[in-house]
Amino acid sequence: MKILVLVGFISSLLFSFNFNISDTAISNGATSLIEFNKENGLKYEKLTLGKKSFKVYQHPTDKTKMYALLPISYYEKPSDKMVDIYYKENGSVKNKSISVKIKDGKYKKEKIQVTKSKVNPHKKYNDRISKEYHEAMKIYGTSTKENYLSTEFMLPLDSFITSDFGKARVYNDTLKGYHSGTDFRAKVGTPIVASNDGVVVLAKDRFYAGGTVLIDHGQGVYTCYYHMSKFDVKVNQKIKKGKIIGLSGKSGRVSGPHLHFGVRVGGVQVDPLQFLALMNKNLLNKEEK
Repeated sequence: MKILVLVGFISSLLFSFNFNISDTAISNGATSLIEFNKENGLKYEKLTLGKKSFKVYQHPTDKTKMYALLPISYYEKPSDKMVDIYYKENGSVKNKSISVKIKDGKYKKEKIQVTKSKVNPHKKYNDRISKEYHEAMKIYGTSTKENYLSTEFMLPLDSFITSDFGKARVYNDTLKGYHSGTDFRAKVGTPIVASNDGVVVLAKDRFYAGGTVLIDHGQGVYTCYYHMSKFDVKVNQKIKKGKIIGLSGKSGRVSGPHLHFGVRVGGVQVDPLQFLALMNKNLLNKEEK
């Protein structure tokens, strides 16, 4: 709270508008949130961090505010960065900068044994893998103006976490990568629910992710559900929070049955649990009792 008040106070001196930022020290793989108070003559445009650009949207639960999400890539190194805020003041384009510190998330490491063909796939699968990758990137690169969010996110199932976001991974002692989501223990056939309201934009079996459902929550926010055994939704179907989207499984590159739950913000993979906590605390309404 002290950070929010201090930043808001400083901004009122340096800028012609007021804002709050949830955190100016952000771990790689985490997300920060900036809220702007609406002011006469001001139109908020976007934020930029390096070569990445993030749009400013109407606040989902407060008509007097705008907001922008600032996702930090897992691959960002610890450093001091400048975030540029672009806006129009009485029709004139302007920009101001704020300083943020990228911290080391200090993620752990783990070794995983999977089917050999999923580590070094036969060349006959190259076209499929490439098509699936570009299909997903096109989806994640799309930010719809419509917002489907109003109430808090929920977890897709109530289960034990078997692998956290960000763990450095070594598959079969050779292939290196990092864990891009959170894994939940789930025997084959466990019901999986939508984490929040949205629109289904992908429901298909993929080489690495297996049975996959992607839900667009609007304004560049997507939740991802991998390794499923069955789908109960179709593409373009509107889905409500808590509704069953399918069943868990062990499809794709896995060492056993589980659900991989991920989040993309502005095309960037982020820690899903940190993101849900951020949104639920700062942006969305709690459920009515």
